[in-house]
Amino acid sequence: MKVNEHIKRSLSNQVVYLFGISIACFILGTIVLFYIQYQANQGYIEERQKIVNERNLLIQINDLFNTTFIDMGASTTLANPLIESQLYSQQDEIERLIESLETSLENGGRDITHANMVRDFSNEFYSFILPSFLEVYESGNQQQLDKLSNNIILPEVKTFRNSMQSSIMSIGKALEQNVQNLTQNQTYIQVIFILFILLFLFTLQRIVKRVFTNIGQPLSEFANAANEIAEGKEAVIKAYPNRKDELGTLSIAFEKMITTLQVKEQDLIAQNEELMAQQEELQAGQDQLQETLSILMDNEEKLTRSNALINGISTSLDKKDVLYSIVVNMCKITFSDCGLITFLHEDAYSSFGVSETGVQQFRNNLDSGLIQRLLNTRKAFVVKRQQETSEKGYHEATNYITDLYIPIITANQDIEAIMVYSRLGNTYSEKETVEYQILTKQIAISLEKIKLYERSEEERIINQDILNTVQEGIQLIDENRNILQINHEFSEMFECIGNTNEIIGLSWSDWSSTLASKIEDEQFIPSLDQAISYASRDNHVEPTSFIYHMKQDSRVIQVYCKKMFNGEKETGTIIVHRDITKEFEVDQMKSEFVSTVSHELRTPLASVLGFTELLLHKELKPERKTKYLKTIFNEAQRLSALINDFLDIQRMESGKQTYDKKFINIVPILEKVIEHQQVQTLIHQIHLSIGAQQTRILGDKSRIEQVFGNLLNNAIKYSPKGGDIVVRIREDENSLKIDFKDEGLGIPNDAIPHLFEKFYRIDNTDHRHIGGTGLGLSIVSEIVKIHDGSISVDSELGKGSVFTLTFPKIILEDMKNSEKNVNIKQHHNVVIIEDDKSLADLLSQELIGNGFQVSCFNNGSTALKQMKISPPDALVLDIKLEENELDGWAIMEEMKKDDKLKDIPIFISSAFDEKQRGYSLGAQDYLLKPYSPSKLSNTIMQTLLVNGKHGQIMIPKEEV
Repeated sequence: MKVNEHIKRSLSNQVVYLFGISIACFILGTIVLFYIQYQANQGYIEERQKIVNERNLLIQINDLFNTTFIDMGASTTLANPLIESQLYSQQDEIERLIESLETSLENGGRDITHANMVRDFSNEFYSFILPSFLEVYESGNQQQLDKLSNNIILPEVKTFRNSMQSSIMSIGKALEQNVQNLTQNQTYIQVIFILFILLFLFTLQRIVKRVFTNIGQPLSEFANAANEIAEGKEAVIKAYPNRKDELGTLSIAFEKMITTLQVKEQDLIAQNEELMAQQEELQAGQDQLQETLSILMDNEEKLTRSNALINGISTSLDKKDVLYSIVVNMCKITFSDCGLITFLHEDAYSSFGVSETGVQQFRNNLDSGLIQRLLNTRKAFVVKRQQETSEKGYHEATNYITDLYIPIITANQDIEAIMVYSRLGNTYSEKETVEYQILTKQIAISLEKIKLYERSEEERIINQDILNTVQEGIQLIDENRNILQINHEFSEMFECIGNTNEIIGLSWSDWSSTLASKIEDEQFIPSLDQAISYASRDNHVEPTSFIYHMKQDSRVIQVYCKKMFNGEKETGTIIVHRDITKEFEVDQMKSEFVSTVSHELRTPLASVLGFTELLLHKELKPERKTKYLKTIFNEAQRLSALINDFLDIQRMESGKQTYDKKFINIVPILEKVIEHQQVQTLIHQIHLSIGAQQTRILGDKSRIEQVFGNLLNNAIKYSPKGGDIVVRIREDENSLKIDFKDEGLGIPNDAIPHLFEKFYRIDNTDHRHIGGTGLGLSIVSEIVKIHDGSISVDSELGKGSVFTLTFPKIILEDMKNSEKNVNIKQHHNVVIIEDDKSLADLLSQELIGNGFQVSCFNNGSTALKQMKISPPDALVLDIKLEENELDGWAIMEEMKKDDKLKDIPIFISSAFDEKQRGYSLGAQDYLLKPYSPSKLSNTIMQTLLVNGKHGQIMIPKEEV
């Protein structure tokens, strides 16, 4: 009963109960059906096992009898003394199988005909047939044995086999019948299961319908009643007091609710009348609030415009943008139609609604009376004026415009700028004017901020430009080692690890690892860390430095660090990256040079000392003494050549090397050098090829011979396996070229740019074992340059080299016209101004001997007057002349002022080393006493031949 009461009190319990019973019945029926099917399957399996077992027994019995029959047949043809035991050996097994077959058939309740048949044949076979067969077989009568077999044994055996075959087939049919029975049973069970499901679904449908009816009908009644209540009609609710579930409770509550609503409806009508009276009072308050809201919105709009002005001037440091933002927002704040702002002392302004012409007109009249009034009163004021014609547009009537002038006063009480705004029709009130002038304080602060920013930006740019002009890479890092600033050289040194803005602010881990990736030294980061740490500890000691090598171009960089202070406060650390590649290379070359020179000097010196010691302390044969003396002489010449190379290069660098230039034929010089070099080698063949008509140059014969000797010597030295060396002379339109071609080791491409540097030697295994000082090609290059020529090289490693000398081509007539050249020389007039009569005579004789006409003066004024009358082709001028007379500098200055004399080549001959001043005044050459007179004649001759008589100022390479 308690369970029944519990179910009736809840709809959900009722639904669950009904569905639970339905599901339980469904599950129970399903279980029963599955059990029946299981039993049918089990019966089928057991029956099949029995039938299969009987069939197997029959087959085994048949096989055993067949084996016996076969043995009997075999014995008729072959004598077998053990035939009897062999034929009786299967009897016990056959007997056992027959008993098993009888037991199985009896237990299964089936027909035992098959078992009886087998039993009868077994008894007959072992009791009569087999003994008869053995008896005849033992008698040895083959004819009787055959008769017995054909007439008795074979018919019996055939009958038995047929019976066995029929029995096995009948058992097979029993198996098929068993399967058919199983299939039929399963079909019955499936049909029953389907009928059961249909019955279950029908029952479930009836249960669901009943549940929905019990729930839906009351709910429908409640819904109709609710609609009637909503429409204001009288509603009747049917209560269900007998129902103890939710619907019963709901019907009773719904009935009570309708009663309560009717009571409260009367109360609401009374309250509604009271609310109507209150609404009238609220309407009056709303009107008052609307007026207050309008005032607040006006104030909010003013604040919005003021905030827009403040945001516009505070979010940017660009003066142009800020000024435009000021004038636009002030036009909005002041309700002006146009306006402008302009600085008084700078070319900076902005406008809104004003043409560029109007702006320039206003700026050009900043000293007008209104502006002066503003500057004097330092307060905003308003001016009302009649509209100009250009301002009327399409209006014809007379209108008025009000202009508002506002000063912008800085914290120093200076008027930095002024603003002017114009409004059509309405004027500016005094309250507005005061309010707008208050806003200018924020504008003044913003303009001051921009001014400070521009000043700091200019200083930053200047500082950055200063840093960028420094040839060292510079980093500035803060206390946390973040990058604050770098210069252009640093960016180039590390091939722009990013643009400047991206680099600034990089942390220590980022920029140090990035730099380390471009540097060969693995200890770069620890070394840099140590240097920065030492710099931070004590700023009074020498900066800690170290050296690293770049990966890409193998540059050598020296780094040192120094702390930076702003007063007493440490602001960061400066890291300087200095490119010392050239110094490093020079140091390396010097070290190599010292080692090479030590070897090159000591080797011949050891021979000299050794052979000299032998000559001093031993009695030698004359021919051996001569041999030793020749060796000493050759080694001394070798030492002399080395020393001369050292002295030559030093004189060339200091400008003290002398040259005796004359017109020389290079063919005899080359033949002489080739003859001398050919004697020195047995594995080389030197060939001379002349492919030029004109083989003369202006040069110093001994120095040109030295150039040819050095190049041929190198060709032999760097061709250790021998081969042909070809010297070829050729020409083009303006130059004479000499090629020196060998079949030697060749030169690496990376060594060619450094080939003519002093002390440079190729860092190559094949080249290193060959002796030399590294000065030969440097001397060749200097001599060729002095002769206004050039040297180039074309080489491939392992295939030889070609060195090419290029000299200016001298255009000379054939020998038949040589007298004509002499006559040309004799038409060249040279003036010598020299107060030393002996030197003047010496120079005069030298020049006359070379075909020049010479005039000598020891007085500057006299010489200057004579030159103005008859301008010479060249002037040899001493700087220091007689006292109280014009000196050489004054003469040069006077000549440069005279159109006739300003282009005359001037050759200074002086004991004072003031070359820079002489060249700056236009000297052609500066000869420092003492010098060879032939040098003067050669220099003048070369200048006049090359430049004609025009005397262009062309300062040659320095020759001393």
